[in-house]
Amino acid sequence: MRLKHIEVFNALMLTGTVSGAAKLLHVTQPAATQSLQLAELQLGYQLFTRQRRRLVPTREAHALYVEVQKLMTQLESVKRLAQALGEGDSSRGLRILIVPSLAIRALPDALGLFRQRHPKIAISVRTLHSNEIARAIALQEGDVGIVYGSVMHAGLNEAHIATGRLVCVSRVGKKGDDRRSTVALEDLMREPFIRIDERDPLGAMLADQFSRMGAPPVGGMSVQTHHIAMVLAEQGFGPAIIDSFTAQASQVAELHMRTVTPEIPIEVRALMPRGDISQRPVDDFIAALRAAIASA
Repeated sequence: MRLKHIEVFNALMLTGTVSGAAKLLHVTQPAATQSLQLAELQLGYQLFTRQRRRLVPTREAHALYVEVQKLMTQLESVKRLAQALGEGDSSRGLRILIVPSLAIRALPDALGLFRQRHPKIAISVRTLHSNEIARAIALQEGDVGIVYGSVMHAGLNEAHIATGRLVCVSRVGKKGDDRRSTVALEDLMREPFIRIDERDPLGAMLADQFSRMGAPPVGGMSVQTHHIAMVLAEQGFGPAIIDSFTAQASQVAELHMRTVTPEIPIEVRALMPRGDISQRPVDDFIAALRAAIASA
């Protein structure tokens, strides 16, 4: 199948009609029909059968569509990268991608320092998860990405920002709280607590610990971001295991923080597209973020 045949096939799977596929691709209906017929001729089997003016995918079409979806995703990435490369540096300002929890306190403090050196530069901020940031920076959809941990991506350069640690936060006087300054991870994991989704590096680490213990989580809650976990802990829903950077952003005096033992370091790193000549605004923003986190 040629690429144009695959595009028509994908559009037909999405819309279910030749007219719908033609509109989606901005081509004529005869052109879409011809592409389908040529694809089926080359393959030697039918991809669709007609039922009441709609095209019904065959068993072969369903099997083929799984791989076509992967290809279309890759093609979309190529288009996005090509567009980003054509936009140029002068018009886009500084594009920052950052994990949500660090955007609460560390980012505003860093931008305050950054604005002292670059008062007029345009700034855009997007909050994404670490793996999403890595992919977006590789596609040059941002100038700098701030993530937890190392992503080890071939298309990226990394710079260390700061090292924190894993902590347990809980509301004073609620179940799961005590006045110790440390708490054993193994003890925490035997009781219900607020944990991070496994798609987050911290959540994945905790899931691995559960696996090593040979026991599933006991009740508790699973949330998507460190900040949400902290807010729920602030409201007394139970202890939460989060990073120390997020914990430092809390404004609730009744929130007690304990260091998790054995101490588990949590790194914040900056990601930049590999091969790019370092931009002065990016370097200055990284320096500002380091200073902001260090003074928190």
